[in-house]
Amino acid sequence: MNKINYTIILAFVFVMQLQSQNKSELLAHYKAYYAQMQQLGDTQGIINAMSHLIILEPNIRRQDTLAYMYVSEGKHRQALSLLGVDVNESDTDLESEIKAISLKTLNESSRAIEHYEVLYKRSPSVLLAYELADLKIKTDDLTGAMLNITYGMANTTTDMMKAYYESQSPYQVSLMAGFVYLKAIAKFRENPKTNHDPSIALLEEALLLAPNFNLAGIAIDAIRAQKEGLQAK
Repeated sequence: MNKINYTIILAFVFVMQLQSQNKSELLAHYKAYYAQMQQLGDTQGIINAMSHLIILEPNIRRQDTLAYMYVSEGKHRQALSLLGVDVNESDTDLESEIKAISLKTLNESSRAIEHYEVLYKRSPSVLLAYELADLKIKTDDLTGAMLNITYGMANTTTDMMKAYYESQSPYQVSLMAGFVYLKAIAKFRENPKTNHDPSIALLEEALLLAPNFNLAGIAIDAIRAQKEGLQAK
């Protein structure tokens, strides 16, 4: 080996060692930074630290954590940019949940249903049944919605609650009242010209279960107004 080639090899090894050392130092720095931001409760700092750690040392757990942080901050597009929107067999429950929530928030109901269905098949629950029924009503899959509503009503217990956010002050009602509300909306969507009375009857049932159910009251007023409008023609 001539002297020039030997020198080149030494220089290459030195550069690689330097890069490895720099990477190790950066990893140590951002891990310490991440821990500090956690202690301070600085969400944006945690996001920044995790973003750097994924670049330096990618792994699924960090990617999922970052996506979850994005969702917690209402940054749903960023979460989807990180995880994608397609259904993958390798998706963890957390990844499927993040995709479902983000797509629902962005009014991509049909795509959100795909991910909620994955979660529901893995582990059926009344809360997932509620989300699926709500989304299926929006996409006019009323048969599918009623299947989820039937499951939900059969498996909901009196202590289960559902939060609503349409008013200035968020509130909770019994989950059973929530399913009765969905049943009423599905009934109305079935035939908006003739199903006013049975839908209102169901909404009144929901209000008996939860007198503070503001959304049910709004729905009753809207359906009555539509009925009166049709009668006036």
